[in-house]
Amino acid sequence: MPRRPFITFEGSEGCGKSTQVQRLAARLERNGVPLLVTREPGGTAIGETIRELLQFAPHGVGMTAKTELLLFEASRSQLVREIIKPALERGLCVISDRFFDSTTVYQGAARNLDRQIVEQLNAFAVGDCRPDLTFILDI
Repeated sequence: MPRRPFITFEGSEGCGKSTQVQRLAARLERNGVPLLVTREPGGTAIGETIRELLQFAPHGVGMTAKTELLLFEASRSQLVREIIKPALERGLCVISDRFFDSTTVYQGAARNLDRQIVEQLNAFAVGDCRPDLTFILDI
């Protein structure tokens, strides 16, 4: 059985990533393509806990850019090993609302972290699990 694609959607907040993920998933399902939809951060029990921490840090506590980066990478590593790779190995198409490109932009460029370090951590977190296709929504 040929490996089905791993597709990611990237873009700024509110640009329609989740809507496009849902539309693509619905179309593929109508065409009989087995698939899995996930999101970042999140997608696993550990990832959802990290997502909550990132969104709702304790009141008055500022999260450093490095801490934020490492939390995103931890969530991603868990997602890849627990969900994405096994789904691809079972022959599912995987669609993700965000992946490592978001980290490169938000934690790298926007938070002024060294791009090379961000890319090394991205690579460490995902190993050989890289998207086959990434849609970047720019509106």
